[in-house]
Formats: sequence, C-alpha cells, structure tokens
Amino acid sequence: MTIQEEIQKLKIARNALILAHNYQPAEIQDVADIVGDSLELAIKAAGATEPVLVICGVRFMAETAKLLSPEKTVLLPAPDAGCPLSDFLTPEMVHEARGKYPGAAVVVYVNSSVEVKAAADITCTSANAAAVVRSLDAETILFGPDANLASFVQKQMPEKRIIPLPPGGHCYVHCAFTEDQIREARSKGWRIVCHPECPPKIQADSDLIASTGGMVQHACECDEWFICTERDMGYRLKKLHPDRQFHVDPEAICKDMKKTTIEDLHRSLRDGIHEVKIPDEIAVPARKAVEAMMAVLEKSA
Repeated sequence: MTIQEEIQKLKIARNALILAHNYQPAEIQDVADIVGDSLELAIKAAGATEPVLVICGVRFMAETAKLLSPEKTVLLPAPDAGCPLSDFLTPEMVHEARGKYPGAAVVVYVNSSVEVKAAADITCTSANAAAVVRSLDAETILFGPDANLASFVQKQMPEKRIIPLPPGGHCYVHCAFTEDQIREARSKGWRIVCHPECPPKIQADSDLIASTGGMVQHACECDEWFICTERDMGYRLKKLHPDRQFHVDPEAICKDMKKTTIEDLHRSLRDGIHEVKIPDEIAVPARKAVEAMMAVLEKSA
C-alpha cells in the first residue's frame, strides 16, 4: 500500500477532512479533499461536518480553522510552518496604533497571528479585503500586516484613509518579482496576473490583480499566463486547466508552505498529533474578528 493510499484509509477511519492551500507541494494537493486560498479554506472549514480537520498550510490557517470550528480537532502536520509576513505585526503595535488614531477601525489580514486577530475589529483575506473595508463606517482604517495589500485597497477606496500597520510589512515571495520579468512576459505575449501582495509597481504593470482564488476563476480567460505568486499555484492551475499554459518563477518559493511533507501528513493523521489549541482569552475576541468577516461575506453573497 502506498503512503497516499494509507492516508486515504486513515482519513476515513478518523472521519477527517484534509484541506490544503494552493501553495502546498503537488503531492499534498493531490491527496487533499479541498485545495484553495485562505478564504476558501476558512469557509470550507466552517461548514465541514467532519470532526477532524487537517490543515496543510501554515499556522495562521490552522488557527483560523480552529476559531471557526472550536468543537473540532484541528491538526497542523507541520507545526513549525509559520508566516514571516504575519511576524511583522504584533498585538502591541495594534494597541499603540489605536491610541494614536482614536476612532480608527483595525482590519487585519488573515495572514496574522491569532493574538493579533484578537486585537482587531475584523479580519480579511486578499480576496475580500476591499469588501471588508467598505463595510466599515470608520473613515480611518489601520490595516496590517501587508502594506502592499493596504495600497491595493486604498486605490479602490480613495474616500477612506488606509494606514498600513506596520508601514513595511510584506511577503518576501511576492516582493521578489521584478519589472524585468514583467517586460519579458509581455514580450512573449503572455497575460500577467499578480497577487495583491506584490509591490504597487508590479500591480500596475499586470493585466489582473487577484487572490489565488481569483486566479482560478479567471484562468480560462487566456491561453497563456505569467503568474506572479508562489510557484505551486502553477501546479494547481495546470491541473484545473491542462489545455492552458501557466508560467511561474521557479524561485518563487514559500519555505514555510513547503515544510509540510506527505510523511508529516500521514504521521499527523495516524497518531493524531500536532493539534492546534487556542486559550479562551485569545480565542473569543479573535473569533469575533473572523466571524465579522464571515458576516460581510454572507451579506454580499
């Protein structure tokens, strides 16, 4: 029996659901029940009937799943899989900024720690950031930890004042794309799509700015794409659209997303290890911020 077959057998025995982010290695995507972006995984986790959720991604994703399904067992096969972007913002920074900008609303990207979520008013994903900010009455928005996503939202809503928190928060993978790469892709006739975590200049030179979920939705609009996001998004898109070409930067690798191995997933399912637990004093306010985002989604549905 292969390890993939054993995982399927264990999944049934545990009554578990395997959720994997679009940036996970190909072998993880292939055995997952659900593959998607942060928003898709959050929604599917919230609606899951299985008592065990196995999150193949990074810690903030597993924490979000636990917040939305506190009664379920949430496993993170690679417990050391973090997110350098989320590390830019701390709860102390949020509290200090609230003092500096009284009356401002605090919006934090789901790519943040559970402690930061607990200090916020509402969370967002790259797919719904604009809708979340638009739903708030406050004219001043403290937005973190990704400054490029904050800039993307500001351009869509000039009537609001978006203050990035901190000013330099960024994803090292998305900030590595260059104007030379864009020019080369353009010279070959490829359409260019970038993630809103990319720098404003890359956004401005792209044909489409989209979350990874948005990339899936728009992939059929062109025969050949250059994808400005993590490398394994290309694998996901190629599986969905084998008749189209998706070009990626082979060096665009999120090291933390690659920490989950097929052996880790097997071991976590087999032994029930690496369960995510969140203290109530953190979980309650953090859950409120995530549920506020979900309520915005329900209204717009």
